[in-house]
Order: sequence, then C-alpha cells, then structure tokens
Amino acid sequence: MPTETWRNLPADKRDRITKIAIAEFGTKGFSAGSLNVIARDAEIAKGSLFQYFADKLDLFSTVCAAGSTTIAEATIGLIDTDQPFFDILRSIVVQWLAFFREDPVQQRMAFATANEIDADARAAVRSVANDFYAAALRPVIDAAVASGELRADVDTDLLLSMVVLTLRHLNSAPFDLAGDPAFPFHEMTDDDIDAVAARYIDVLERAFGLA
Repeated sequence: MPTETWRNLPADKRDRITKIAIAEFGTKGFSAGSLNVIARDAEIAKGSLFQYFADKLDLFSTVCAAGSTTIAEATIGLIDTDQPFFDILRSIVVQWLAFFREDPVQQRMAFATANEIDADARAAVRSVANDFYAAALRPVIDAAVASGELRADVDTDLLLSMVVLTLRHLNSAPFDLAGDPAFPFHEMTDDDIDAVAARYIDVLERAFGLA
C-alpha cells in the first residue's frame, strides 16, 4: 500500500509520477523497469519513491491499480447497459479494443502486467487488475440474472471469469505480432478483429444464455 505521504501529494504530481511509471513498466516490465528512470523523468529524487512506496513492487501494484481503473472506466464504464446482456458484452469488447488501439502506453502496461517474468510480481498485479475488471462486470452480470437473460442454472462466477479471461486475451493477442494460434490478428483489419471478438461473446451466449 502506498504511504500517507503519497496520498497527501498534490494530484498533479501523483498523476505525473503514475504516468511515467506506467510508461517505464509498460515498456520494460517490472523486473527491468528502472526506478532511476522513473525518478529522473518525474524530476524527483529516487529516495522520494521510498517515501511514497514500501518498495518497487508496491509502486508497480499502485500504478497497475491506477491503470486498471482508467481502463475499466474507459471501456466497461462507458457502455449503455440498457442493451441485452450479451450485446453489452459485445459492446465492451469492441470498446476494449478501441481503447488499447488509441492508448498504446496503457496497452503495454496491461501486457506487462499479464506477462511479467517475476512470478510474485505477476501474481500481485494480475490480481489487482482482475479485481478491478471483475468489480466493474459483476453488476452487469447480476442484472442479467435478475432480468432472466441467463440460464437458471448459470454459474455466475464462471461466467465472470470467462469474460475477464476474454478481455485479458484481447488486450494482448491482437497487439502481439505472434498473434494467436487460431487467429492471425496481425494480418487482420481492425474491423475483422472486432468481428472475431464478437464471436468470443457468441460462444459465451451459447454456453450461458437461454436456449
């Protein structure tokens, strides 16, 4: 957890340090990301970082939480929830892809979060990001249950997990030159990628929706 000193900083200074740390960790990952570079680019003493955070992992987790909040608000949070449930999910995946196309820094940070080579760091920040996405999606799923759009025996925890996994896949595979074994995303147009993303939701609808 960041310290009280961090929380008492002016918002613009916190934002500047957060953006610089996201750029550094997004480019190099946790292990190779440099606190020296972050301090230099933020125009603060390196020692100040240790007044704000317990250690490097605390900083990484904090900026991951900030990035995950931004991502959730700019994707899930902007969707019209008056649509049928599975149309909501289709809208979310299209907005999700659009967000990362427009913000490559956040895309790289999301990728670094999911693919960090340090196992402890990866586990810590993945859980932070997943918790943010799950918290944003849970009310949407609960509303679908209440409206009778899902099968009576649906396992909502499993559905939530599958949606988060789908989003996690879509913030890396289409932006990675290796693509995905089933879909060569790097050879597709944005519209084609969006269509593939919608097909993932088609599968979820057949699995969890009303027959």
